Amino acid sequence: MFSSVLIANRGEIACRVIRTAKAMGLRTIAVYSDADANAAHVAEADEAHHIGPSPANESYLKADIILDVAKRSGAEAIHPGYGFLSENAEFAEACEKAGVIFIGPTASAIRAMGLKDAAKVLMEKANVPIVPGYHGDNQAPAFLAGQAGEIGYPVLIKAVAGGGGKGMRRVDAPDEFEKALASAQREAASAFGDDRVLVEKFVARPRHIEIQVFADAHGNAVHLFERDCSLQRRHQKVVEEAPAPDMPLDMREAMGAAAVAAAKAIDYRGAGTIEFIADASDGLKADGFYFMEMNTRLQVEHPVTEMITGQDLVEWQLRVAAGEQLPATQDDLFIDGHAVEVRLYAEDPAKKFFPSTGTLHRLRLPSEDEGVRVDTGVREGDTVSMFYDPMIAKLISWDETRDGALRQMVRALEMTEIAGLRANTAFLAEIVQNKDFISGDIDTGFIDAHLDELVPSVGLPQPEVIALAALHEVLSREQARQNAEDAQSPWAATDSWTLGGGRTEPVPLAFAGDPMALSAHSVDGAWQINMDGASFKARGRLLDGRLTAQVNGQRFAVGVIELSGGFVLLHKGASFEFTRPDPLDVDLQEQAGGNRFVAPLPGKIIQVLIKPGDKVRAGAPLVVLEAMKMEQTIQAQSAGTVETVGVSEGDQVEAGALLVRFEEAEE
Repeated sequence: MFSSVLIANRGEIACRVIRTAKAMGLRTIAVYSDADANAAHVAEADEAHHIGPSPANESYLKADIILDVAKRSGAEAIHPGYGFLSENAEFAEACEKAGVIFIGPTASAIRAMGLKDAAKVLMEKANVPIVPGYHGDNQAPAFLAGQAGEIGYPVLIKAVAGGGGKGMRRVDAPDEFEKALASAQREAASAFGDDRVLVEKFVARPRHIEIQVFADAHGNAVHLFERDCSLQRRHQKVVEEAPAPDMPLDMREAMGAAAVAAAKAIDYRGAGTIEFIADASDGLKADGFYFMEMNTRLQVEHPVTEMITGQDLVEWQLRVAAGEQLPATQDDLFIDGHAVEVRLYAEDPAKKFFPSTGTLHRLRLPSEDEGVRVDTGVREGDTVSMFYDPMIAKLISWDETRDGALRQMVRALEMTEIAGLRANTAFLAEIVQNKDFISGDIDTGFIDAHLDELVPSVGLPQPEVIALAALHEVLSREQARQNAEDAQSPWAATDSWTLGGGRTEPVPLAFAGDPMALSAHSVDGAWQINMDGASFKARGRLLDGRLTAQVNGQRFAVGVIELSGGFVLLHKGASFEFTRPDPLDVDLQEQAGGNRFVAPLPGKIIQVLIKPGDKVRAGAPLVVLEAMKMEQTIQAQSAGTVETVGVSEGDQVEAGALLVRFEEAEE
């Protein structure tokens, strides 16, 4: 076994690898960009080295700089994590030439599976079933459109290189093909430096089921069962679980055997994942699955496999890379219970899942125990920047049954408190409590089909939450009075007593910019909160960022974050930001008629679709912005004529930068 390992990655996967490597007695070496100088993985490693500016292509993707750090630090091995250089065959070769162990497959195996078209041909020869489609070299748009017509709509356009949903578009009709192809090629070129695509038949009710495989240099190969990753949004996995719900035993055996055959066909070594599409239109069946692709690395969702098998897959990676045999045979492996993983992202589901950047003023994740595991690479006070994937943490739950694992996940999400930026916590909680999800009635279109249930339209919070907000305000005032210099004065008393047997106070609060008519009246040591004809009896205590209260006899314990001009309530995984309206504050943009369109967050301008003088309709695309690894299209909110275009393709813009201005509407 080598004695030191450099982790060529960041965030939660870097922390994950460091944890196992340290447990094995290895010296851990981290690398970091400007944006990550104070990151958690830097603090957890035994030593850390700066590798460049914040953009990934100037730091984490610079193979020569990382190899130089390996040489200077004496690292004997490099763990690439996932993403970045993890599936880069040239990097694997460069490690070998430099005399450093690459903790992953050989360069030839990466190349064999790195291009989806070549991989499908290889799998077909190995008798692994593949989805019907075109996987050839002809990339002419007209030819690809013709192939799509022969395959039959709907079809999927998929980037030949890479993964993670980048360069993937579903096309439902011929007149949509040209635009979807251009978008997929542009995204693929940006993400992978390769704009080639393939076209496949779109399976009507697809389940995304993948098999974890492992192989060593001694000819041994096993699978560690399946993971169901069907719950996706924009082809990005949101919820994963193991084993797959309702998976028949004969199908599990068939898929496992096919996955091992795929690994052996390329003389694989290390951790890999064979991804399949299963046709669930008539239930899961042993002859109803197709090879999609192989990921020649560890997967983001590997913890659910670890939870049901009791194996540490990072330890397996390190031992196989050191030349050891696999720690277990196929007969040694079995499924124990059920595990579920959700990905906590900095994004706003209510605004079409727009990525969110900012400082984590509050980050309280659930305590780990037998039923809950937490993998994260950020801490309270850290900043989620525009430069990398907006993942905050992964929550993993386990129980003997699927129902039990889902209950554990609900508990974990309710204990999660995030403030300072938008997060998808409440969205995830809605998913794992959805009756159709609980029943196992799932496919890759689940989230889109249930979006109205999972992401309710923006409106006021539940009345109980509003009552808690009002109670917070009156308790805050009482604390302020108590702390005043004349605290001994009867006018500063905190018992709500006044002449006449009580007092009524207005509670000026707003939610999402809309003022609310609230008042509070002291009654027998408690408060009666009045809103829109309804009233709630509330009492409570505010201490150290926690509000413990009773509202109409129901007990609540919520987190509170004070902000400039307002505060955030954190309740059951959801955050609610209330503001204190300032009558002198004027929204100049609203007065201007909303004719300005600005960048919602920092990013790069990928495409400008209009020019001055153009007349556009409501909903028309104006500018395409790339931020946090995703394309965002800025659309016109109303019809108008373009007056000014403030950006050009390729520009880097800050949040709030002017993109487009419309001409003023005539009175």
